[in-house]
Amino acid sequence: MRETVIPILPCRDIDEIAAFYGMLGFDRTYRQTRPNPYVALRRDGIELHFAGISGFDPEQSYGSCIVAVDDTAELFEDFATRMRAAHGKLLLTGIPRITRPRKRKNTGDVPGFSVVDPGGNWIRVFRSTAEPVPADPGDAESGPLARALENAIVQGDARGDTRQAAKILDGKLDGADDLTPVVTLVEALVYRAELAVRLDDPDTAARLLVRVAGTALDDSQRERLADALANAADLELAVRDRRAAATAR
Repeated sequence: MRETVIPILPCRDIDEIAAFYGMLGFDRTYRQTRPNPYVALRRDGIELHFAGISGFDPEQSYGSCIVAVDDTAELFEDFATRMRAAHGKLLLTGIPRITRPRKRKNTGDVPGFSVVDPGGNWIRVFRSTAEPVPADPGDAESGPLARALENAIVQGDARGDTRQAAKILDGKLDGADDLTPVVTLVEALVYRAELAVRLDDPDTAARLLVRVAGTALDDSQRERLADALANAADLELAVRDRRAAATAR
């Protein structure tokens, strides 16, 4: 027996939704405007349907679904490439936006990322639990900052509570010392900078990114931090854009 489950998610405008997902490589398989606006989108085995609701506010959306894939990093990189081609950057703040793949303790450390679409729906992409997650020797690191980072990721990326995530990290970052593993420190600094960008606080983000750039790293540490350092580069662009927009106002 083969079952298929397709979520129907809310949105403000079906054509806005179709354009966004078209940017991410989805094809439109169905569209109607009467009696109710409705659009169906598909990319390989991922199928999403949307109902247009007059007066709908994406900021108040509770729409969400889980997409299980073999390789979250591969799908993220394709989404990111398409997003950069369309917008010149990753959309890291507001609606729509995307988060980077990260392990989350509330999902058994299964790596995942989220796409928040123009309807405010959280499309939560995780590696299929049927596939083993390769062990990373750096995962053995622990300590107050490592635990705070785990908790902050749950709040910021799973629950969307950016302020609480920032609050969790701030106290532990202020108390970081020479005994704090440098990989954990850099990951925490970059994630806190990302939270600052989401909170429209480019000055805090810039200060944290300067601290990242000034942290001495050996080749092994740079390899382990490749994703975080790539995120830092995207955040630097976001900070410049925010400051330029503020100057233009």
